[in-house]
Amino acid sequence: MTRPLDAVFARLPASAFRMRFRLGAREQAYLRDKGMDTVLSHARDFVAQRLAPAQPANDGRQTPFRGHPVFIAQHATATCCRGCLAKWHDIPAGKAMTLEEQQHAVAAIERWLRGQSTD
Repeated sequence: MTRPLDAVFARLPASAFRMRFRLGAREQAYLRDKGMDTVLSHARDFVAQRLAPAQPANDGRQTPFRGHPVFIAQHATATCCRGCLAKWHDIPAGKAMTLEEQQHAVAAIERWLRGQSTD
């Protein structure tokens, strides 16, 4: 069972590291130009490919710090690696993520992105 997003988002402000992430002008423009639906489709793909396997390649280093709004959101919401997912979201490392767990991660990313959106 994953930790409720309200509980995760209540804890995030206590992390100076998590709170430093913001979308820059380039990422804001990308989100505006592509639209939330497209960006969330990318998020689902990133989570499925980079996080969902039991032993993701380069775990702990698989999420860049820039280049896509989802990457920034992943660091801001602790959905960037299996260690952070375990610590913050109660999604255990070492086993493949279920579809429900993947959806939870994408929901966290979406919630953060919607909070950052200027539109």
